[in-house]
Amino acid sequence: MHAFARFDWAGVVQFLPALATGLGYTLLVSVVGLAIGFTLGAVAGLGRLSRIRPVAWLSIAYIEVFRGTPVLVQAIWIYFALPLLIGYTFPSLVAGIIVIGLNSGAYIAEIVRGAVQSISRGQTEAGRSLGMSRGQTARHVVWPQAFRRMIPPLGNQFIISIKDTSLLSVILVPELIFQGRLIAASHFNAVEIYTTVAAFYLVITLTLSRLLTVIERRMDHP
Repeated sequence: MHAFARFDWAGVVQFLPALATGLGYTLLVSVVGLAIGFTLGAVAGLGRLSRIRPVAWLSIAYIEVFRGTPVLVQAIWIYFALPLLIGYTFPSLVAGIIVIGLNSGAYIAEIVRGAVQSISRGQTEAGRSLGMSRGQTARHVVWPQAFRRMIPPLGNQFIISIKDTSLLSVILVPELIFQGRLIAASHFNAVEIYTTVAAFYLVITLTLSRLLTVIERRMDHP
């Protein structure tokens, strides 16, 4: 208890603006990256189920590459290696969003594929028997039911991707961990700062978990 009291917890207050800036970047990268990831995931997940073989192969290749490599390696490759191939260096913030979008999209694709395949074939046949086209059946019969089943695994993936943003400090994205490292290095208050950073992440993930639980309950009991 005495050792714990030696730390200057009150002094953390003066660093809250810098940490809040990092938190803002974390949320920005997470929200935009996950929006991109959900779009890519929906396209790739349905693409993997496509009867058009090139579409299915491209979807599988994308999914396997980004699920089979660590997000840290992806960040380093996109920020440091890709510019050597295309002659253009993305700003660190843009690179971070691209990394989260591509990485989360690969996992979301498998969530989408699994949810769509879990809908019984009888549902599709029932829609077609009512005169719906294949596209209408997918939109009005299959997708609404599949989306309900996606919510729990999507919530888990969103939380994982938010925590993955902490790895983007390696490519100089000024997110929460990046700001925390700068403060801790210059003021030698690692315990206080990193504990505060961890608390911020915990608040974000718990809030998201609660929000997804509410959405899931409302969809189950409209």
